[in-house]
Amino acid sequence: MSGVNNTQQDVDIDLAQLFRAVWRRRLRVIAITLAGACLAFAIAKLVSPEYRSETRILIEQRAPAFAATTTNNDASAAPLLDELNIASQVQILQSADLIKQVITNLKLYDRPEFAAANNNSAFSTILVKLHLKSAAADKAPEERMLDAFTQRLQVYQINSSRVIGISFTSRDPALAASVPNAMAQVYLSMQSGAKLDSNSEATRWLEPEIANLREKVSEAEKKVADYRSANGLLQTSQNTNFATQQLADISNQLAQVRGDKANAEARAQAVRNALSSGRSTDTLSDVAGSVAIQRLKATESGLESQISDLSTSLMEGHPRLKSLRAQLADIRQQINRETQRIIASIDNEAKVAQLREQQLLAQSNTLKTASARAGEDEVGLNALEREAAAQRQLLETYLARYREAASRADKNSSPADARIVSTAVEPVDPAFPKIGPIVVVAAVASFLLSSIVIMLAELFSGRALRPVGPAREEEVSEEAATTVQSKARVETITVKRAEAPASLLSVPVAEPPEPVAETAPPVTHETVDAPVQTEEEDFSIQSVADYLIDNGSRLAIAISPTGDEGSTATVMLARTIADAGSRVVLVDMTGTGCPSRLMAEHDELPGVTDLLCSETAFADTIHPDRLSDAHLVPQGMSEIGRAMRGADRLSLILDALGSAYDIVLVECGAAEVSGVARLTRSKNTEIILSMPKPEEKQFLGAMAEFQKAGYEHIILMSGWREEHDPSTRRDAA
Repeated sequence: MSGVNNTQQDVDIDLAQLFRAVWRRRLRVIAITLAGACLAFAIAKLVSPEYRSETRILIEQRAPAFAATTTNNDASAAPLLDELNIASQVQILQSADLIKQVITNLKLYDRPEFAAANNNSAFSTILVKLHLKSAAADKAPEERMLDAFTQRLQVYQINSSRVIGISFTSRDPALAASVPNAMAQVYLSMQSGAKLDSNSEATRWLEPEIANLREKVSEAEKKVADYRSANGLLQTSQNTNFATQQLADISNQLAQVRGDKANAEARAQAVRNALSSGRSTDTLSDVAGSVAIQRLKATESGLESQISDLSTSLMEGHPRLKSLRAQLADIRQQINRETQRIIASIDNEAKVAQLREQQLLAQSNTLKTASARAGEDEVGLNALEREAAAQRQLLETYLARYREAASRADKNSSPADARIVSTAVEPVDPAFPKIGPIVVVAAVASFLLSSIVIMLAELFSGRALRPVGPAREEEVSEEAATTVQSKARVETITVKRAEAPASLLSVPVAEPPEPVAETAPPVTHETVDAPVQTEEEDFSIQSVADYLIDNGSRLAIAISPTGDEGSTATVMLARTIADAGSRVVLVDMTGTGCPSRLMAEHDELPGVTDLLCSETAFADTIHPDRLSDAHLVPQGMSEIGRAMRGADRLSLILDALGSAYDIVLVECGAAEVSGVARLTRSKNTEIILSMPKPEEKQFLGAMAEFQKAGYEHIILMSGWREEHDPSTRRDAA
């Protein structure tokens, strides 16, 4: 239902409740913790002690000691070993050949510790029975020895360094120290010998290869020279052939000639356009720059000046004026002829450029053919040059390697690229078991596990959850209903529904009402909290609506001592609040269901009794008013007596509605103070006495009862204000 719920009251974990649950079971937690610590102590004491010792090796580039200057420079220029190289050295230290040599040097075959490794444990026997592990007897003695040795060996790289650690675990502390030292010595010997063998093999292999490469390089370079000469591929300074270079020059000249041609044609066309349109040609650079034109223009200007001077003193038909005008006309004709000659000159320039363009195009086509042919020939030349370059580069590489290998053929010139930085010593304290840490860890683990189990039990039971702020509209109904159902208590009293009571709250339940405050303010007419004060007190529906909206009231409980007449006024109050733009919901807690009949579309709608009986979802109990924007939670169709056994959930339902609406209006009918106390625990709730025709005695009696119970905000609503525009009043029927 759109627009009913906009927020939701979510739940959060109550950490204080979790810790309280653990504290309540502290004796159990302490007992489990002590039991775990004692068990760990007993197991640690039964285990045979094992000792561990470690040797550390630094991996670095090492140079011969006798070559101080040259070797130091080479070592400084050598790149540092990366992580992959260090990891490779770790694998070499774990190789079977190195381990076999260490076993032979230390005569570990005679050690009873390694002979005992052939005796399988009960768990190993089970794995062998299930064919998940091969039997030790099926392996060769040498393989069994390697397995026992590698189980006690640990080789690893020290973090962020080029140091490798070699540790060995044994029940004999002397053996735990001797094995890592022996492995380091064997490793250094193997590294140095491998470098000598590599250098000797390199020199033997490189000698014939270098001689063969020299012949191949000479032959390849000769082929390049012969091919270039045979195909006329003369090389220019720009590393291109002669035909391609000529083609590039012709292309540049052709572009320049085409530009000159276009420029001449444009200049000639500009002069023609000026002559045809009668415009002056003085602004054109070709005409203005002509010496003849400049001379004729000067003569024209002088004649025009004379004619202008004589016109003031002579008549138009005077011979002198006629002679000057004839001269002026002749000068202008000469200017036109000179302009035509300029145009012809420019046209000649364009024609010359065109002829030059044709010649260059012919040359370009010829050179293109030659360049294409040269490009095809260069394909073979490039292949020969690549072959020659590859052979030459390979020869230079072999020569450098040969000189390097020959210089390191001596035993002292190839030290191992590693050195021992820390030797293993005979340990005093056992590496395993550490009784103190084992007991502490076991105690902490037992404590944490027991505490976690208790906390999970509290969470799954819901006792460690508490409601928090608003959430999405669609989840309001489900979580509020879940919260109500989780807090509900099943009462043992059954109430038969003989006839509709004046209010649902008047149905008796097993739980007693809230205790009435012992002291209360005096019952006087001045204590009545009127919503709007004027010269004459106004207790109309409009005034009550304005009061609730202006004061930001979230919950208001309407009591109708006169029955359905007061309930009808409460319906009009809800519609007035909705017309003012506030979101309002009316909860029908009357026994007669008057608000439901006035606002609902039909009588069979789920409502508050169905929600209390857990027979419908929260969202399904909220319905729109048929005559306004207000919403309604009707009385419902379930049995009232069974529903009121869960009356303690009414406050949770109202809280959930309050998080979604601006005002929650509860119509209780002719309810008593004890029933109203079950709706809310707060005494600051607005209490509306809906009495369309109030009687002073009845009103003062009801007000006194609520004031004795501690309710201070009591409002009288006596009906509709008569001077209000009747067109805005809705028909409550």
